[in-house]
Parts: sequence; structure tokens; C-alpha cells
Amino acid sequence: MRVRFNKMHGLGNDFVVLDRVTAEFELKPERIAQLGDRKTGIGFDQLLIVDPPDEPDYDFRYTIYNSDGSTAEQCGNGARCFARFVLDNQLTTKKQLRLQTNTGSITTLVLENSQVEIDMGVPSYFGDDLPFPSANSATPELQTITLTPESDDAPAQHVDFMPVSMGNPHAVIEVNDVAQAPVDEIGPALGAHDAFPAGVNVGFCHYIDENFARLRVFERGAGETRACGTGACAAVVAGILRGKLSSKVKVSLPGGKLRILWNGHGETVKMIGPTATVFRGEFKI
Repeated sequence: MRVRFNKMHGLGNDFVVLDRVTAEFELKPERIAQLGDRKTGIGFDQLLIVDPPDEPDYDFRYTIYNSDGSTAEQCGNGARCFARFVLDNQLTTKKQLRLQTNTGSITTLVLENSQVEIDMGVPSYFGDDLPFPSANSATPELQTITLTPESDDAPAQHVDFMPVSMGNPHAVIEVNDVAQAPVDEIGPALGAHDAFPAGVNVGFCHYIDENFARLRVFERGAGETRACGTGACAAVVAGILRGKLSSKVKVSLPGGKLRILWNGHGETVKMIGPTATVFRGEFKI
């Protein structure tokens, strides 16, 4: 069987999007990993599947796989591409959608000039929504993890971070310069730490002023990506909680800029950013 796909991206965070509303097929994790390989496959950060919803209150079900074949709970840049895909492929005529995800729901709104607004839901920064067992205080606060070096001669590293869940877990680290941030060192080490039994996405954020931040993100199952929508949301939530940011923030990532809006505890986070379709093709299962 051959399956049609769209290759899309949001700020360089790239996706293969598949329609399982009009075609029935199954993909095993090892096949997804083959497709995700950038040298021998199509190459992508995540694979997104459009499914019919399980409940009548939703328009579609949104399923996400990382390039290594593992599943992901949420992806903000992917949600924007998802909304554009179903409209462009005439799976709907609606510009506003309610999507069912593995961790709840999100709302999308297609705007002008390929921009899409996503209501990412209410963030969580303590309790059972995070894979970090110690994040159970009544108020959000910085946490610290000690990373043990591989060499006995090297000193241990103490990493301070703010845990935030946007439907998927994030550890937000404040840095003075994202260009010099130890993304390739701290990212995988923190993500694989025993304190995170389900893994974690690691963000390195420089808060420039109350309305602007720079960010790089090391994602679970994908490594560093050019943009991470949920990572940008988590970084803004962490910055607002720490008094670093206002309620409207522009976040600059390697792939471009996102606009994030959050009015504080109990409110949903909104993200606005672009989408683009790169090419269309098909592959054999």
C-alpha cells in the first residue's frame, strides 16, 4: 500500500502529515523511524496523523510520533501545520477546530498569511502532570538536579530549572546567551536523568526584556530542533512566573519567531506562528 503525505514545517520544525480520515493504514514504530531518517528516509522532527475523533465534540484526533518512532503527547508547531493541512486537503471547511490529543484537547484558528493561532490549554507547573517527582509544592519554584560527570576528574554540575507541562513536560533553564548554551551536553543528560522517568524536553532561554526572549530546545526523541512551540509556551510561562516577562512575548528560536500570550495562573496559553508546505509525495508501507 502507498500512503500520500505532505512535508510541512513551522519555523523549521518539520513534519510529515498523513491523512487517516480517507485512508486506512497502520505504521509500526520501526517504519516511522525509517521514514524519519534524514539520510535514508523522508526526514522529519515529528510525524503527524489526522484521525477521525473518538468523541463527537471534536473535529479530528491529533496523533504525534517522534522521528525515532516513539510517541509524543503534544507539539505546538505541529498543531499549526495540522490545522493548515486539513483545510488545504479539504478535510474540513472550518478555520477553527477542536483537536483531540493524547493529553486532552487544543483549539486551532487559521488566520491570514499562513498564520495559525493555537490555544494550548492551561499550563501546569507542579503535581502529577510532570514527570519530576519533586515538583509537588503548592507554588511554582525552581528545581535543582545534579548531573554526575562521566569522568572522575570533572566536577558535578548543578542545573536549576523550572518544570512546566504544556501537555508534554519541559525543563526551562535560564541562560545568559543561547548561542553559548550547552544544549548538546545538558539537553540529553537532563532528559535521560532518573529524576525524569518519562523523559523531558529541555529549553535554554535568555530573557532579553519583558516582551522578548531567545530560546533553544532539546526535544525528547528528536534532539535539538529549529523551533518548539510547546517549548516556547513553557519558557514564557516560566518567565512570567519568575517575574521576568509580561503577558505578551515574542520568542525568537533558530527557525524564526513565535508570539506567546498568557495572562497567568488558570488561563490558557495562546501561540501564533506561521506554517508552510514544502512538498507532497507518497511512500510504501
